[in-house]
Amino acid sequence: MTRECEKNVVNRHKRRELPLRKRKGTFSPVDLGLTPEEAVWEAARCLSARTCDSCDICALLCPDLCITRDDTTGKVKIDLDYCKGCGICAAACPKGAIKMEREE
Repeated sequence: MTRECEKNVVNRHKRRELPLRKRKGTFSPVDLGLTPEEAVWEAARCLSARTCDSCDICALLCPDLCITRDDTTGKVKIDLDYCKGCGICAAACPKGAIKMEREE
């Protein structure tokens, strides 16, 4: 039995640009950036993305050697038949992509 790391990908806001017809004959910035509200939302999205970036820290620190990477898909797999549930992988994950939950 294996479980893949969860991916929680959220769409980004598109940056606003000065229209082409207004770019001629001006030195105004072309990239208008984000509104303050959009910038705050983007910062929160970035910090809470919980997307595995394949750093393999979880596999390096796993004392049970039950975390591997699928050669064809590149996704991290956790072999739950060998995992003792110590939680080192979840604590060490810089993105928070691994979540430990108790089964009831």
